[in-house]
Amino acid sequence: MSEALTVALTGLGANKLRSGLTILGLMIGVGSVIVLIAVGTGSSSAVQSQIDALGSNTLTVTAAPTVGGLFGGGSSSGLTVADADALNNRFEAPDVQSVAPVVSTSATLTYGSSTYSPSTFVGTTPSYAQARDYSIGEGRWFTKAEVKDHSHVLVVGPTVVTELFGGADPVGDTVQISGTDFQVIGVTASKGSNGSTDLDDVAMAPLTAVQDVLTGYGSIDQILVQAESRDALNAAQTEVTDILNQVDPPSSSSGGQSNFEVINQSSILQASNSSSKVFTTLLAEVAAISLLVAGIGVMNIMLVSVTERTREIGIRKAVGARRSDILRQFLVEAVLLSVFGGAAGVAAGLIGSQFKIAGVQPVVAPYSIGLAFGASVLIGLFFGTYPAWRAAAMRPIDALRFE
Repeated sequence: MSEALTVALTGLGANKLRSGLTILGLMIGVGSVIVLIAVGTGSSSAVQSQIDALGSNTLTVTAAPTVGGLFGGGSSSGLTVADADALNNRFEAPDVQSVAPVVSTSATLTYGSSTYSPSTFVGTTPSYAQARDYSIGEGRWFTKAEVKDHSHVLVVGPTVVTELFGGADPVGDTVQISGTDFQVIGVTASKGSNGSTDLDDVAMAPLTAVQDVLTGYGSIDQILVQAESRDALNAAQTEVTDILNQVDPPSSSSGGQSNFEVINQSSILQASNSSSKVFTTLLAEVAAISLLVAGIGVMNIMLVSVTERTREIGIRKAVGARRSDILRQFLVEAVLLSVFGGAAGVAAGLIGSQFKIAGVQPVVAPYSIGLAFGASVLIGLFFGTYPAWRAAAMRPIDALRFE
């Protein structure tokens, strides 16, 4: 075997440019497989991170649009705080951990001569922080007692601190919202961005205070429900649906359809993962085509090599080389090309995966390295078999006569 390896290396070294171009083709194919699978994996991870950033184990209940809402922006009768209170029932909803009614509105915060309008301003209850996975960096969160007392207190995100307070600690300071004073009692820890929304550009106040000052006591925008665990999301969705159908039964005018919609975070994630898998598979198949083309290049080069070395093959057979020796020699040469090309492709794929591609940070899937390298070696073995067999099948007398 060592002799076949030495002869194969000598053969490759005799035609450095040709061998180098073949290795380059394999390198591009292997590198493409690794990078494109990494792009698909990175895209899937980014979507999952965006969904997780919105909170863990959550259901979002919103009012269902009516037929009129399709054209005029109307909706059903809407959700109320009473609906949220009905979900806080451990007997009928054992899989529900917490419930937070939410009203969203736009508001301008004024501090001294500075003003700023956060992209997200909500009135809610303390349960919102846990459901949306917010933690406090400075100060504290408002309490149930402050919600009950209509206290004018405010929790803001780091972006608001930077834009309105110039980065200074705002805890204890007072801002004005629609002419009403609100005291800043807390600053959330930074959550960054989920790709489309700055999760730190937020301001949150007790639901009752926001209703007093800004929105009034009509319907609320949504109810945020946190399940006991990710595995309990589907059960919690069923419980929420059953309770709300009892509290607010479907009307005949709606065709028997519920007056609300329950958005399951798990369902969104599953749909996203399914789409990402299809996307990743498609990218891998496109990359595999370039690997296949590189394999055809290996066969072409090996056929040329066999033709050029016909007299050498005849001489080796004349001095006693067996068919298996000739077959092994050319197979080893083809496999060496594939090994070198595969190794270079793995290196190129790992390097290429360090850079963002189309706004996505690739995440290398360990299996893709073994898959791409193994495919490269198998392609060399497969496409090198015919040229090797053709060389081994030559008759010594015909090979020696070849010009």
